[in-house]
Amino acid sequence: MKTLQFKTNINCGGCIKAVTPTLNGEKAIQSWQVDTTNPNKVLTVTGELTDDQVVALVEDAGFKAEKA
Repeated sequence: MKTLQFKTNINCGGCIKAVTPTLNGEKAIQSWQVDTTNPNKVLTVTGELTDDQVVALVEDAGFKAEKA
């Protein structure tokens, strides 16, 4: 199990609601959260995914993510 962090443009409750089905639907993710109070809107993901896989999931949900 590894924990990865990404800078995102997920910046509000509505954005979190929009990305939730995609991230919750990925079985390799054990948990995730977005710190919307951080200027970089940091997404923390715990699971068995690579950086590229998480970025692809976030992009599929309509947002941007880059390795923090």
